[in-house]
Amino acid sequence: MWIAVLYLWTINALTLLAFGWDKLRARRRKRRFPEQKLLWLAMLGGSPGAVLGRWIFRHKTRKRRFSVWLFGIFGAQACVIYMIVGEPFSTL
Repeated sequence: MWIAVLYLWTINALTLLAFGWDKLRARRRKRRFPEQKLLWLAMLGGSPGAVLGRWIFRHKTRKRRFSVWLFGIFGAQACVIYMIVGEPFSTL
């Protein structure tokens, strides 16, 4: 259990840093991370960090296709976590 928690903290921190680094590189007009790599980081469990990085750095907010993919990944992961942790059907 602790390994999973440590992994999620690490991947989310890396994803948040990647969004910040990419925004910095964008402002300086230098070579950047491909969008596909940012989405892969989100898919590997870093979607909360990606959504947070998008909000903090105001990065990739105009990219509609990127946003759809990002929030789709976030929603799918939220559903999986709910199914694992929560009770989908309450007993009455």
